[in-house]
Amino acid sequence: MLCLRAAECSDDTAGSVDYEAINCRKHTAVLTDFGGKGDGYTSNTEAFRRAISELSKFATDGGAQLIVPPGKWLTGPFNLTSNFTLYIHQDAVILASQDEAEWDLIPPLPSYGRGRDAAGPRFISLIFGTNLTDVVITGGNGTIDGQGQQWWTKFCQGQLNYTRPYLIEIMFSDHVQISNLTLINSPSWNVHPVYSSFVVIKGLTILAPTDSPNTDGIDPDSCSNTRIEDCFIVSGDDCIAVKSGWDEYGIAFGMPTQHLIIRRLTCISPDSAVIALGSEMSGGIQDVRAENITAISSESGVRIKTAIGRGAYVKDVFVKGMTLQTMKYTFWMTGDYGSHPDDHFDPKALPVIQGINFRDVVSKNVTIAGKLVGIKDDTFSGICISNVSIELSEHAKKQPWNCSDIQGVSSQVSPQPCALLPDQKIDCPYPSDKLPVDEIQFQTCAAATYC
Repeated sequence: MLCLRAAECSDDTAGSVDYEAINCRKHTAVLTDFGGKGDGYTSNTEAFRRAISELSKFATDGGAQLIVPPGKWLTGPFNLTSNFTLYIHQDAVILASQDEAEWDLIPPLPSYGRGRDAAGPRFISLIFGTNLTDVVITGGNGTIDGQGQQWWTKFCQGQLNYTRPYLIEIMFSDHVQISNLTLINSPSWNVHPVYSSFVVIKGLTILAPTDSPNTDGIDPDSCSNTRIEDCFIVSGDDCIAVKSGWDEYGIAFGMPTQHLIIRRLTCISPDSAVIALGSEMSGGIQDVRAENITAISSESGVRIKTAIGRGAYVKDVFVKGMTLQTMKYTFWMTGDYGSHPDDHFDPKALPVIQGINFRDVVSKNVTIAGKLVGIKDDTFSGICISNVSIELSEHAKKQPWNCSDIQGVSSQVSPQPCALLPDQKIDCPYPSDKLPVDEIQFQTCAAATYC
């Protein structure tokens, strides 16, 4: 028999902590109520699954929250439910199972047509949810450890038949919050909201070895109204990668990523981008805003990655206030990224890259100021770069800018950009309106581990 705890325990009750969420819950349970053992080696897969199944019954009665208390909680994948909060205590660690048999296979994403690592299905993510509304994953900076080393090794040695799991994936959902957690050692991407809207990702610390394969930090994918703020990411791949489907599959699915705000991000990614747009962008990417971005020892600031066959568009991108230290590139646009799901892509499907705006950038110890390479007969247009100071390193290329098949303007940029970006004495635009996702307010909620 389940003994539910009142979520409204008094503030001075032992074991009660406050946290911020888009919605508070009427009912509370702790993982130990379902037989959970936080000893680091007992499997808690069934405890998580039973707990969430039971708590889903309260979705229409004020919702429920599941508390993961202090301890090390080994588990395989589990699915979330609507009107639900998963709260991970600051002294709790969720450990992903290394038993591959615990990881079910699910179909590939329809906008990708196949798994990202391999053809066919893919392993389900550790924390997964689909067709949900009002779901919160948060904590007191508790930890989710993907224990990814064995996955990285198998992937690099070609021993996996299916695509690696992600730490968190939420699909076809709305009003999603992922906040105040530490994510480490993901087998692949860390946080993947896909086909979702009104997503708030806030206060995450994401850590992976910088040589780990494809450990992207946060990948909003075919999402509308997403807010990413106050995150610190060390990654073996892009810190943030904005996506919307792959070649003919993404074109057919036709769901863009749009109305995205990224603010107060700090990134370290020696071999990849701070913010990447693409390369899987075949549903389109539009209205992306990034401000107050800091990067250290990373390959590039904002990078656009696309190719013949991608189709769709990347347009209305606005970036202001980047501080970059020790970079290979400050600006990088690539029209020949390649990497197709199969041989059936349409070579006539050319991407439209238009309205890309950068302003107020300081970049130091840089090898190449900008490499902006469009596609022949498919010019990347409407590029604007203003108020930018780039200090080149002693190992910098003799030619700081490399441009082809682009069109745009620049103003107060040092070193002087290429001739395809003539000086126009203007300030590049940045929107002054607020996105609907910025209207989401947080409430102070209580997580009572015991009363």
